[in-house]
Amino acid sequence: MEVISIILATVAAFAAGAGYYGALAKPWMKASGVPQDENGQPKNGSNPMLYVGGFLCQLIVAGMMRHIFALSAIDTIGEGLIAGLGIGLFLITPWIALNTFYSMRSKWLIVIDGGYATLACAIKGLVLALF
Repeated sequence: MEVISIILATVAAFAAGAGYYGALAKPWMKASGVPQDENGQPKNGSNPMLYVGGFLCQLIVAGMMRHIFALSAIDTIGEGLIAGLGIGLFLITPWIALNTFYSMRSKWLIVIDGGYATLACAIKGLVLALF
């Protein structure tokens, strides 16, 4: 059941990312400096390996969250939500900020990517706590 919960958490967070970045595509592309094609889409946006790699990264995070939850006896929806929010907001977002500061990119990238990290981890926390 643990493997299934990890996969479900990953799928849920990945799907949320599609909606999140779909809604924030223009400000994200501006903040990140991603090259665009003639239609205003990311030049490499049709490369399936980007999505496969992104899914695998999400899967790794979900797997480690499941491990942390088991060690910490996090097993209610409320605990899963709070733990997920904490992981996204206080572990992943500061790392995103560090990389953004050193690469001298727009501070909006921290807000956009950190917001997604927090949302995705909260969703993962909820799903993992359900199973």
